[in-house]
Amino acid sequence: MRRADELLHDWRERALRVQDGVARAVIGQPDTLRMLTVALFARGHVLLEGDVGVGKTTVLRAFARAIGGAFERVEGTVDLMPGDLVYHTYVDEHGKPRIEPGPLLRHGEALATFFFNEINRARPQVQALLLRAMAERSVSAFNREFRFPHLTVFADRNRLEREETFELPAAARDRFMFELRMAAPADEASRHAIVFDPAFHDTEALLARVEPAIVAASELNDVGALIQASIQASEALQRYVMDLWDATQAPQRFGAAIEGVEMDRLMVAGASPRGTMALVRAARVVAWLAGRGHVQPDDVALVFPAVMGHRLFFSPLYEMRHAQVAAALTAQLLERVPTPR
Repeated sequence: MRRADELLHDWRERALRVQDGVARAVIGQPDTLRMLTVALFARGHVLLEGDVGVGKTTVLRAFARAIGGAFERVEGTVDLMPGDLVYHTYVDEHGKPRIEPGPLLRHGEALATFFFNEINRARPQVQALLLRAMAERSVSAFNREFRFPHLTVFADRNRLEREETFELPAAARDRFMFELRMAAPADEASRHAIVFDPAFHDTEALLARVEPAIVAASELNDVGALIQASIQASEALQRYVMDLWDATQAPQRFGAAIEGVEMDRLMVAGASPRGTMALVRAARVVAWLAGRGHVQPDDVALVFPAVMGHRLFFSPLYEMRHAQVAAALTAQLLERVPTPR
């Protein structure tokens, strides 16, 4: 039997191949690709935000191709019902009613990547069904239980329009390991290539650049568990994480200050236990991808904003500008909480 360190080394090489392979189809998004790779191997779901047309679906289809599992995409609409995710009804050519599995069921256990576009356009009942699929990787339909053991859910939230939208409740947002902002590329070379290079105008041709099935989605749970069991966190690092968790509850105790914000009136709730567990899981994967067997404070700092930003709940006075305040607060906490040497 191969040793754990040998397996982890081989899997690390494959994980980096996945990231590099997706980069062949997606230009100017290195940070997003890195964080999505971390989420895959930390076995976490991702809430992905970005303007229209920045390539979110292309990124996710590229990852789905690289991990070799089935991909499904659903568009959030106000008239979407929970049943639309699990079954599809129609009348066949003979005039008889038919029922077929919907997007959650049609691939069975092979479903690996599920993208819910504009999730906040879907009704709370639909969001609740997705929550169960995320938390338990299963749903009930047709008097039986359907399981998706290798499922990773990605969702996009429409931030531009308010009409006919349903904001995600705290419980729903807490199910996502990361909330990532995917903006248009900032560097001039990438921006120029996207606009003027015809290669970036054909999505199917771009996806064909990605090496298929670099890893098997059916193996991600096992390798993820091995990473968590093998990558160590020192006592000092553990104390650092616990201090960061405490700081999300009462940032003023650690001297955090944000211009224009009354810190004593800011917080309604800080990070949940699930959020702090997600922080450690993600940091261990960052350390593993860097070729280390132990977590460093920089590993925690790298994922802290993406893990904690959407788990900080502010008073109504500040919630309307949540993104800006959360970014400022996470930066303050990383600066103010003492870092172990």
